[in-house]
Amino acid sequence: MKWNLVFLGLLLTFGQLSWGQKGMDIPEYDGKDRVHDLNAKNYKSVMKKYDVMVVYYHEHVGSSKVSQKQFQIEELALELAAQVLEDFDDEDIGIGLLDEKTDKAVAKKLGLDEADSIFIFIEDEVIEYDGELAADTLVEFLFDVIEDPVEIIDNVRELKGFHNIEEDIKLVGFFKSQKSERTYPNYAAEEFHPHIKFFATFSPKVAKSLDLKLNEVDFYEPFMDEPVVIPGKPYSEKELVEFIEDNDRPTLRKMQPHNMYEIWEDALDGEHIIAFAEEGDPDGFEFLEIVKEVAEDNTDNPNLSIIWIDPDDFPLLVPYWEKTFDIDLSSPQIGVVEVDDAESIWFDMDDGDDMPTVDELEDWLEDVLENKIDPDDDDDDDDDDDDDDDDDDDDDDDDDDDDDDDDEDDDDDDDDDDDDDDDDDDDDDDDDDDDDDDDDDDDIIIVIVVVVVINEND
Repeated sequence: MKWNLVFLGLLLTFGQLSWGQKGMDIPEYDGKDRVHDLNAKNYKSVMKKYDVMVVYYHEHVGSSKVSQKQFQIEELALELAAQVLEDFDDEDIGIGLLDEKTDKAVAKKLGLDEADSIFIFIEDEVIEYDGELAADTLVEFLFDVIEDPVEIIDNVRELKGFHNIEEDIKLVGFFKSQKSERTYPNYAAEEFHPHIKFFATFSPKVAKSLDLKLNEVDFYEPFMDEPVVIPGKPYSEKELVEFIEDNDRPTLRKMQPHNMYEIWEDALDGEHIIAFAEEGDPDGFEFLEIVKEVAEDNTDNPNLSIIWIDPDDFPLLVPYWEKTFDIDLSSPQIGVVEVDDAESIWFDMDDGDDMPTVDELEDWLEDVLENKIDPDDDDDDDDDDDDDDDDDDDDDDDDDDDDDDDDEDDDDDDDDDDDDDDDDDDDDDDDDDDDDDDDDDDDIIIVIVVVVVINEND
């Protein structure tokens, strides 16, 4: 009996029992078409049906089987998202497709200029979604979109929740009342919603805990405990928006499935400083704390921007990153990556258990910012190595030629020697022959003498 098959059968049986429980019925696509094919004739009527409209402006799908298969996968993800959102009571959310080739005129009317992108229409705002095209990630992002742009902090418990948000840019202001003329300009919050979190409080107690003065707004970078007070209160809409735009690239930010493309495209001089660290791993957590300390110490440096990637958030990309960057993501890594060609150079981690110190990492980052460490230089070194190899090959060829010449000379010498030896041998042979002849004569003489002597005795 094959016990492994029996054990697998038991697992599947219990798995089906647990999956069948109420409250854990994971949605599966039911086969019903809910995603709209938008065109010039129907896009206005379809979009009017919904409070929020999601439009996937995709590249034209040609005859390539690979492209068709990829589009089917994307369409199924959108169908599952539409199915889940159909049961959502708060807002009517629709999803539609727009073809770059056949519906270009419609895209122009809607203000869409970038294909292979998802745009969300809500009231008078258009929000671009720069994340992974997956049903769960998209739905989670949409839930953030339909929330109020400004969240109110009324008590200590809500204040604790505010402090627990450390991965996003956030702003908080203290105002006299919700009707105060000096509350956030609505469009300022809506302009950056949901990418940037806006908070307000009307509680003097909460404001005191945050060290906020009346009508003051504080700006928090991700992973920073201390805020920056936005200067120039009372703020005009223009001043507030300009300050946020000037400071929307944090010293340290986390790449997540819902913002991965937005962050990757926002590079300084075509390069990213990337830190890979698993927050749930002891070594990863330790290294991440070091990176956070470095970021906090250098938060005033506008040229320093570090992207933190937790490999656990992108399991499908881990093998690709390891192969492309030639690194092992089972341990923390930090390096510089060229956005266009993915050329990279990485901090040399010791094989031991010790992580780099804050000072060591700061020194390395300083060399990076001063272009003393650059992926392009690493390419030049590789080219130099190739040139050295070519030179070595040439030297080897020259040596081989010299050796061949020497061998030929030696062969000639050997031939001469052989000829001389042959001549000598011939001479020796002649001499030997003469000697042999002499010896033969002697033998004959001796024999004759002996014979003569014998005859005389007779």
